[in-house]
Amino acid sequence: MKEKFTISLQNRLALIYALFISLALVALTIIINIFTGIVFTSLVKTNIAGKSAEIVRAIEDQYNPMSRSFDTVTLEAMGMYFVHEGYIVTVEDEEGGLVWDARSCDMRECTMVLNDIADRMEGRFGFRGGALRKDQYPIRYPGGEPSLTSVRSGWVPGRTVGTVSIETYGPFFYSETESAFLTSINRLLVMATIILTFASFMISIILSRAIARPVNKSAEAARQIAEAHSGGASGKPIIRIDDRYQTRELGELARSINSLAAELEEAERKQKQLTSDIAHELRTPLTCLRGGIEAMIDGVYKPDREHLESCLEETIRLAGLVQDLNTLTALEWENITINKTEFDLGSLLRITAEQFKAAAIEKGIEIKLDLMESPVNADYDRLKQVFINLLSNAVKYTDRGSVTVSVEKSGVSGSQWEVSITDTGIGIPETDLPHVFERFYRSDKSRNRSTGGAGIGLTIAAAIVHAHGGVIQAESAETGSVFKVAL
Repeated sequence: MKEKFTISLQNRLALIYALFISLALVALTIIINIFTGIVFTSLVKTNIAGKSAEIVRAIEDQYNPMSRSFDTVTLEAMGMYFVHEGYIVTVEDEEGGLVWDARSCDMRECTMVLNDIADRMEGRFGFRGGALRKDQYPIRYPGGEPSLTSVRSGWVPGRTVGTVSIETYGPFFYSETESAFLTSINRLLVMATIILTFASFMISIILSRAIARPVNKSAEAARQIAEAHSGGASGKPIIRIDDRYQTRELGELARSINSLAAELEEAERKQKQLTSDIAHELRTPLTCLRGGIEAMIDGVYKPDREHLESCLEETIRLAGLVQDLNTLTALEWENITINKTEFDLGSLLRITAEQFKAAAIEKGIEIKLDLMESPVNADYDRLKQVFINLLSNAVKYTDRGSVTVSVEKSGVSGSQWEVSITDTGIGIPETDLPHVFERFYRSDKSRNRSTGGAGIGLTIAAAIVHAHGGVIQAESAETGSVFKVAL
């Protein structure tokens, strides 16, 4: 199967940035060029109109009202000058007689000038549809106060004394100076576009690297985390990456990777701790069983009722531990069934407390009840297991004083029942409070068998409460501790 073509994030970002900026520059250049062309064309048309008016005024100045004629010598000099600027001038008198014509004077020069203009407009600027156009203007003597002679001759100031015909390439044309200026502007725009496009490519590469670098680091860190988690680098510290980025999303990505690494390290630590705890909890009863059986086999102990009951006790302890582990696993994987029924929570607490009265009397402590009628819809047996675990711990860690079991309404609308089990025992250190519901966690690190327990009773209690949608929490009191269950 043909391998699918892929492109790196850095190259993709670089191409996108460069393409976007280049298209923006090209579009901007086209817009500027069009706008400049419109403005420049308007200016040229204004200049042509102004030049035509200037030509008419210059010819008007060559009229002699006394002789009612034009200075043809000066007209010829001016006319050839105008030809070189692209204006073909023809002058007629007031009766339509030809005074001076640029074509008659130098037809070859006129044709050459007009052809140069046409080539310039069509070849250099791509202008199509141009043609020779002729505009006619009346020649008026500007006058002022008439003299006695002019009045006697019938002269009227401002009277039309002739006509000027001006032929140009239309509807407009650029002079050499104007075409050179416009060409320079276009070249400048093209050069600026090329330079800015190259600069955009460089900027896009720099920006894409800046964005892709933390992403690549995160990907590499994720790969190393995966290798470490799969056992390829077991025991080695998981990599951390720099999360100090100005871009919020990149910083969050880096912090997420670091958080994942920390959680996996903690999970690995807990897994090792769990293995160690299980091994310890299994080793103790197994060692007792092995020692007792070997002693009976070797004849050191007689296989009497006392020694057999000791072995049975350790076997029961092992079975209980395995059962607790199975229960915890089922709860954590949500495979346990909650059979809810209607019952009185106060009655359940009273019955559960009765089971511990003998142990409490033996230790010289008192179990106090502060209960009320409290109907709930829950799993009776599972909640009984919760309160057995909590009361067991309370009695176990209390050597004097009392254990108080109470139930009261709680919540904003009084829709919850809160059960509190308060003891006056050894209490729980503040540093241990966040961990008391973790598997195999015990604040008593000595694992003294007199206090016993596998360290998963509270974990099971928390899992059952959470399966009911409730909340369980531990608090440290001035003397002893308090466990609260809200249902």
